[in-house]
Amino acid sequence: MDFKDYKFLVYSDLYRITDDLNLRSLLKHVLFKGGAFKYNFWMRTCQYTKMHPILKYSVYPFAKLLLNHLVYKLGISIPPSTSIGSGFYIGHFGEIIVNERSVIGKNCNISHGVTLGKANRGKHKGCPIVGDNVYIGPGAKIVGAVRIGNNVAIGANCVVTKDIPDNSVVAGVPGKVISQEGSKGYVNRTDYEDKIIK
Repeated sequence: MDFKDYKFLVYSDLYRITDDLNLRSLLKHVLFKGGAFKYNFWMRTCQYTKMHPILKYSVYPFAKLLLNHLVYKLGISIPPSTSIGSGFYIGHFGEIIVNERSVIGKNCNISHGVTLGKANRGKHKGCPIVGDNVYIGPGAKIVGAVRIGNNVAIGANCVVTKDIPDNSVVAGVPGKVISQEGSKGYVNRTDYEDKIIK
């Protein structure tokens, strides 16, 4: 990841969460606000600085310290090594656990109480792969090496243990596809690609 990629990821997250793309808004949310964007910012910063030959020894330890503080303060545990696409949106912080080997596509919405966990045995041994434009409702659990398609909406408290096709709405325990209306209306502000100066 180079600085241009890092900047794009940070601003795409900012836009999805705040509907804003200016530096003033970025600084306000990093320095004075205590919400989900602050977590995103330090998570992305850890990811970028750890791979940089100089920043790895200067900025990274400081960024990692701040991120660890936010893990306990906000109840969000998403390791910086997790593969997460642009426009990552955390709706409400609290009890969010993501295994570092999970893969999350772009424009994913994660609500409070969500777990993306590893299965240690069976047919779906491994971690989830989540597609683009996916909404994951409060309390939902996605366990094992299951593939969540693009434009999927996962309902509150749903437990997903099987692959989900594109454009599905999933609900229940265990999760079952209940319609093909997808995540339209749940995943918003995805038009940032042409707005962010690269």
